[in-house]
Amino acid sequence: MEKYLEPTAMLNFNDEMFQHLIRQKGWGNLNYEDRIKQIYDFVRNEIKFGYNRGDDIPASEVLQDGYGQCNTKSTLLMALLRAVGIPCRIHGFFIDKKMQKGALTGITYLLAPNKIVHAWTEVNVNDEWIALEGVIIDDSYLKQVKNRLCSFNDGFIGYGISVKDKDNINLCWTGESVYVQSFSITDDLGIFNNPDELFVKYNNTGSKLKRIMFNRKRKKINRRLDILRNQ
Repeated sequence: MEKYLEPTAMLNFNDEMFQHLIRQKGWGNLNYEDRIKQIYDFVRNEIKFGYNRGDDIPASEVLQDGYGQCNTKSTLLMALLRAVGIPCRIHGFFIDKKMQKGALTGITYLLAPNKIVHAWTEVNVNDEWIALEGVIIDDSYLKQVKNRLCSFNDGFIGYGISVKDKDNINLCWTGESVYVQSFSITDDLGIFNNPDELFVKYNNTGSKLKRIMFNRKRKKINRRLDILRNQ
């Protein structure tokens, strides 16, 4: 399990900002599953759903931004879990971009690849790997957009959400896997020890031009998500 506890350039949890947060929250004093639950709840609701400058940014930047999407929230979740001794890994996928419609609009949506790189954190509980995909969407945002989801392929998609049943979405972690975008997965890219290994191989903003264009738009996108969240 040692490889699932190591820091990396992206999982930079030895940074004092992480150590201060862990002391402040008292996570190190909790039992194993309560550590997972409270860190999961923190990343899900205190770090809002939104778009960072790229997938391959360090966890410290996600924490400072105060928002993130599937890939960057997974990085932050992993860093905090490893910082308190919880083994975790990352699972990569391609996901149909249709589920992003509403969160991404206009030219940003049109320029997005048809298959978007997606990831979730898997945490080891009682020698079983549990998926924590539900960490992506905060409750305030979910409350405002769940009735805007579109029916698609016997499920519901849109606004960064893809589920079988929109009326029974429960993203609280109770010891089992929690999903919120998995209904739109198209390809399994495999399991990686850390996000550094995944995003050097697969990246939504891999080209310099795409990154520049996206970063010109993302602040506007995040403001729009906040308007939706606060309606």
